[in-house]
Amino acid sequence: MPHHLSRWLGLAGSVLLAAAAYLGGALPHADLRPTPVSIWQGPNGPLIIGVWLAGTALLSWAWWSLRDRVPSTRWALVTVGLWLLPLLFTPPLGSRDVYAYACQGASYAAGINPYEQGVSALPCPWLDSISYIWRDTPAPYGPLFVMIAGAVVRATGSLVGSIVLFRLLAVAGMGLAAACLPVLARRCGVPAGRAVWLALGGPVIGVHLISGAHNDAMMVGLLVAGLAVVAARPGRAGPLLASGVLLGLAGGIKATALVVVPFAALAAIAGGFSIRALVRDGGWVVGGAVATVVGATFAAGLDFGWISGLEQGNLVVAWSSPTTGIGQTVDYLGRLFGWHSDALPVTRAIGMAVLAILLVWLWWRARTRDPLWHAGLALAATVALAPLYHPWYWTWPLAVLAATSRRRTGWFAAVALASAFLVLPDGTGLPRFTKAVGAPLMTLLVIVVVVRLVRSARAARRPVAVD
Repeated sequence: MPHHLSRWLGLAGSVLLAAAAYLGGALPHADLRPTPVSIWQGPNGPLIIGVWLAGTALLSWAWWSLRDRVPSTRWALVTVGLWLLPLLFTPPLGSRDVYAYACQGASYAAGINPYEQGVSALPCPWLDSISYIWRDTPAPYGPLFVMIAGAVVRATGSLVGSIVLFRLLAVAGMGLAAACLPVLARRCGVPAGRAVWLALGGPVIGVHLISGAHNDAMMVGLLVAGLAVVAARPGRAGPLLASGVLLGLAGGIKATALVVVPFAALAAIAGGFSIRALVRDGGWVVGGAVATVVGATFAAGLDFGWISGLEQGNLVVAWSSPTTGIGQTVDYLGRLFGWHSDALPVTRAIGMAVLAILLVWLWWRARTRDPLWHAGLALAATVALAPLYHPWYWTWPLAVLAATSRRRTGWFAAVALASAFLVLPDGTGLPRFTKAVGAPLMTLLVIVVVVRLVRSARAARRPVAVD
């Protein structure tokens, strides 16, 4: 497909998605327990789903068709800007999280510790817009974001004003990512235009990070900025400390960003790896990140309850998380033979154990290879093995892999593409209502991926015959 045609097809898709947001987006004071059937049978149901599906398909196709042949970095940035423009002025699309942000900010502004009490304790004036499951649970976000949310609510004093400001912060995060991605990509030997296109042009970005105003946009922007500084200035104490601060700020929004810090410490080394060099150069990155997170925690006047708040993801059960899908499949098979059990805690615990081992292995392997590419793999593993998966989570590894991967890019772009179809415009997650089909398919996919990885590893170790 010609690149100019892709640009306008993507814009058409973005306009259709904006229309879907107005027709049936995640509006305040709406039905908080919808199902795909109830949406279909509701006012304008077929039109809402049809417009959303067509818009997502057009935007996805336009993005996918140019994933390896973007004309230039400037062309990619202009096109991404055009695609995001219609979604700047819509109601929230694909998620109700921005209402939770506002209520957590209101709780913090009123002197309530959001890590100890849910937003119903205030009670938040916009409580009827938040999903029931999040009303009495602690905030799962970092202390920096809690402070930001409190400042947003104090500055605006209204739900609409808060949404506008959260969206502007998301745009700022994406702007920071757009400015730093070319720097990171060039340092890693990756075409800058391709990196920008893969990281910022996909439908998940416009729907969830911009229209949905997710705080992941700020996290991704700070994450990419921190890695770009490391890649550009290895071995220099001042820039490395600054990169640690940037990564710590990202972790202060969502703790998952801290996964990349050990890999950034490796990338900070000027010359070959040694323990002495790691302490000398990587210590600035680690020290800056740790000091920033600890400083943000105390500046917010909060304790480290945000660490335990990360467990709130266990409340959601959806097959889009591989470990959850496997657990559901085991339970379904057990029932066929009269065995009633709950395999979810077991499969999720195994997934976290595998993740811990995998992160250590990736870090050890990255000593003599591309540490920043391994940082992207570490983020991908973290998302894949966590007990909960939302489409916007994939934006974390997507941004890093897009700028650091000199290898095949199709696999992580395909995950982003499939993720765009998992959530309806009002935030209804399709995996919750398709467990009987989705869980076995996810289990089968995991088996196929594991088998292929094992075969690839064996092939790599097999000696090459010499004639």
